[in-house]
Amino acid sequence: MTLSPMSVNRQLIDLSHTIEDGLITYEGLPAPIICEYLSREQSRAHYAPGTEFQIGKIEMVANTGTYLDSPFHRYEDGKDLSQLELSSLADLDGVVVRAKREEQSAKGEVQRAIDANAFKGIEVKGGAVLIHTGWDSHWRTNQYFEKHPFITEDAAQFLADEGAALVGIDSYNIDDTADLLRPAHSILLAAGIPIVEHMCNLDQLPLKGFKFFAVPVKVKGMGTFPVRAFAVV
Repeated sequence: MTLSPMSVNRQLIDLSHTIEDGLITYEGLPAPIICEYLSREQSRAHYAPGTEFQIGKIEMVANTGTYLDSPFHRYEDGKDLSQLELSSLADLDGVVVRAKREEQSAKGEVQRAIDANAFKGIEVKGGAVLIHTGWDSHWRTNQYFEKHPFITEDAAQFLADEGAALVGIDSYNIDDTADLLRPAHSILLAAGIPIVEHMCNLDQLPLKGFKFFAVPVKVKGMGTFPVRAFAVV
């Protein structure tokens, strides 16, 4: 079989963090416990000589690693993971919004809020909008949990009004965690727009011209689950 030039030259870019035993993704939530349910040594009693298997066991909250929020995460009558259409999670045209904030205010504070102006002039309709803040550089440090970048209410409303299919961010939370109303989650999930948080490697993507995938396990009655998010460039 002869491969097309597109197949030969395409690149897969992993946009997900690795989930490990003891990993803290979100302060206050328990870390996953990853262990063996059946070890290779134990399995030998069930199979022919020389044949062995390992069966692993994982206990974790759904908000672990790089994960996707469905509308059910926020709304009781929203679609859960099992009800999401694959077309809203896979083979999406992707765009990257560079929102890395280095400048400081007069008070010496880094500007954290990403407002609607960051998205104006960018075609977001029907696509995956990935917000590159660079915050993933603090992953697995205490700084990751503090004063993280987030999008404002007007930014979320703009993305919903313009018809984004999915919104992702490489930060601790798409909302300001000090705002208990969680406007970004509320607006995007009410519009049926899945959210992917705790992404990484967005600096490796072009601004556009790639396909994005973030498909969780098809679980009924659950609103959030880890994904192996990646892009095809």
